[in-house]
Amino acid sequence: MKITSSLTDDAVLAELGARISSRRLELQLTQAAVAEQAGIAKRTLERMEAGQTSQLSTLVRVLRVLDAASGLDNLLPPTGPRPMDLLKHKGKIRKRASGRRAATPGDKPWRWDDKP
Repeated sequence: MKITSSLTDDAVLAELGARISSRRLELQLTQAAVAEQAGIAKRTLERMEAGQTSQLSTLVRVLRVLDAASGLDNLLPPTGPRPMDLLKHKGKIRKRASGRRAATPGDKPWRWDDKP
């Protein structure tokens, strides 16, 4: 199954668990061996493979043991400043998001028939 944004959180966790299990079996490793090498309890790995939640650090440890940690780089590729943003901000890199402005109670949307 392909992981897409339309899947529920539970479906994504179940798919990740299935992939972890498949990779472990592909490498001919037992759950106990992977858990020991990752420094986690066997029950924690069982829960991950069953699609239950776990800590991100636990996932990273398991992926290292399964020689799959390099795939994390594709999870969120690094981004750099866009050239137009550098020009607009005179070479400074943004460190905060501006968010959306809240509408004041007296503001009404502008319409064509409004008179100044």
